[in-house]
Amino acid sequence: MINFNDYPYSVVPRFLKYVAIDTQSDPYSQTCPSTEKQKNLARLLANELIELGVQDAHVDEHGYVYATILATSTKNNIPVICFCSHMDTSPDCSGEGVKPLIHKNYQGEDMILPDDTSQVIRLADHPDLKEQFGNDIITASGTTLLGADNKAGIAEIMDAVAFLLSHPEVEHGVLKILFTPDEEIGRGVDNVDLQKLGADFAYTIDGETLGSIENETFSADGAKLMITGVSAHPGFAKGKMESAIKIASEIVAALPSNLSPESTSGKEGFIHPVAISGTVEQAAIEFIIRDFTDEKLREYEQTLDAITASVIKAYPHSSYRLEVKEQYRNMKKVLDQYPQITANAIKAVERSGLKPKLQSIRGGTDGSRLSFMGLPCPNIFAGEHAFHSKHEWVSVQDMQKAVQTIVNLAAIWAE
Repeated sequence: MINFNDYPYSVVPRFLKYVAIDTQSDPYSQTCPSTEKQKNLARLLANELIELGVQDAHVDEHGYVYATILATSTKNNIPVICFCSHMDTSPDCSGEGVKPLIHKNYQGEDMILPDDTSQVIRLADHPDLKEQFGNDIITASGTTLLGADNKAGIAEIMDAVAFLLSHPEVEHGVLKILFTPDEEIGRGVDNVDLQKLGADFAYTIDGETLGSIENETFSADGAKLMITGVSAHPGFAKGKMESAIKIASEIVAALPSNLSPESTSGKEGFIHPVAISGTVEQAAIEFIIRDFTDEKLREYEQTLDAITASVIKAYPHSSYRLEVKEQYRNMKKVLDQYPQITANAIKAVERSGLKPKLQSIRGGTDGSRLSFMGLPCPNIFAGEHAFHSKHEWVSVQDMQKAVQTIVNLAAIWAE
């Protein structure tokens, strides 16, 4: 067993440094990375890795960070394992000027965030806080998200690298480090160079609850519905105007209430309108469609098409076009072919003194797409909670356990 008792964890100071750097991605940008500011964190991470002694750490032209940790084991045929986290934060909530706060020795009290006192993190609203009594909780100050999604994962990987490099007696094979941009907008691995990375298997460190391992994700499509109506002068519109805006509104109103994110949980999927725009003549609705099976995705897309066709019957001179684009697929299809990947993660969690929780995630990670690109990649907890919101929080002690899990996992593969 690896002894962590005297290890001076650096995960918290690293995390506090990283969240202060604004790395929000931009879904409307066509560049990679979508925001140039993501490279500010990328360059910092590459420099820190070099300072730790990782000679090949670098940032490529797309803002990806690559690094190699050399093997300490002399055994042959140890698989090359990659640990991956994403650098960007969600566009859903401001990531500029993040001011992290540490709430010491949490005992269930309301955490009132000082820069906007209407923002209160309450135990009743965050059930996972019941497991955090006595721990130290990090939050933002009330006007921004925190960025634990996924800078907690980055800090944990960096601290695990620091541990391994300062403890060469811990035997492990070659390890690869990958930090990606633009995961939050679904483009996190668009330009990753898997040949250069050279890994056999990978783990994203981007999960929530302590001890959780996620080997199943949603399958995901994006859909865009474009409606062409009929414009006319509003003073003379009777019998002529067919407003694309109103048609779009009727379509949204006709969506089944039991297929919305706010009414589903567990393995239930949904059709979710995320943006609507337009004029009387042209309107567009953008959707995300999610389920754990590809068959259900197709069923939901047929439902959306049928609803649109039914609504537009009342507008004989109007038309529509529905475009569907694949986003990612359920990683479980790939991971089931390599059971040792999840089995070793379970062992690593257990060796860290935790109870493993095998879970499905109602979302996706870089690992979803990496798995289908030929790099099987489940997701391991980073400790982040209430992500994409001003109430985001992470526990210091959970982050330290994530560091232990990464180190233990590297050692288990060498065994």
